[in-house]
Amino acid sequence: MNFARRSGLPGVDAENLIALTVTGRVTRAAVPDLCAELERALAGPGGAALAPGAAVDCDVGGVVRPDLTLVEAVARLALVARRSGRTLRLRRVPPELRSLLDLVGLADVVALEEGPEERVPDPR
Repeated sequence: MNFARRSGLPGVDAENLIALTVTGRVTRAAVPDLCAELERALAGPGGAALAPGAAVDCDVGGVVRPDLTLVEAVARLALVARRSGRTLRLRRVPPELRSLLDLVGLADVVALEEGPEERVPDPR
């Protein structure tokens, strides 16, 4: 499992100074480290520059075998973001993770980016 704070993601608003990238397999032992990384990012100058209610972007497109441990990580990251007055926005969400978030009721708690490949074409 790898994660990194980046200065931005393709297609992300320039005002958003905080973006996390989560790749590989997320283990239960790594979840506190993910939360600590987000807390450090939110406490730093980039976090202070965010407007209240701004979204923190989390790219999960590189995760391997999304499971309930990843769902737990997403829930805890959402709590960290919420405690600082921000929201968590997931980008490049694999279909398996999207299904798990729907199943446990978290799809309404975090913002899920709808990428161009995920949009349903207009039937007209």
